[in-house]
Amino acid sequence: MENYFIIHGSFSSPYSNWLPWLHEFLESEGKQVYTPDFPIGVGYQNYENWSRLLKYYLDLGFINENTVMIGHSIAPVFMAKFLVEYKVKIKKLICVCGFNHYLGINEEYDAVNRTMYFDNLKDVRQYANEIICFYSDNDPYVKLEAEKEFADTIATEQVFVPKAGHINSESGFDTLEDIIQYL
Repeated sequence: MENYFIIHGSFSSPYSNWLPWLHEFLESEGKQVYTPDFPIGVGYQNYENWSRLLKYYLDLGFINENTVMIGHSIAPVFMAKFLVEYKVKIKKLICVCGFNHYLGINEEYDAVNRTMYFDNLKDVRQYANEIICFYSDNDPYVKLEAEKEFADTIATEQVFVPKAGHINSESGFDTLEDIIQYL
């Protein structure tokens, strides 16, 4: 049975931005949806802690070739690293404002994001049938070049959303209706 994982970004939660809206939409369509609440903050948010939680779902058999994973901000590179590390094949990976090896947001974000980055990003293409990347040209946190480089490295399809900021609530995105056609 097809299922969905929606993964939040740094200093965020499954109850922020467009994530609750997407969760509710998918459930209303009869889909099985998981939105793990990952630890956040300096000293808590790191790849080891996040992967430990996601591995729990993997060990239960909930992440498999019928899974669609959707992530925002730091979540796309986290999901990619996880899939490559555990050699897990999924149906689809949807990345919103993803980036890798990007520093300079601020000291706290750099500290919590640093462990998520990895060198073999392109390897994730072996583990997802489709990879869709959404990005914008005026993200106040991550430069367009970083998001575009991420998308160019892994995407089977790219979706440019002009003047959409970080595609979060702060930028007016409590919903993300454009994502529906890619589900």
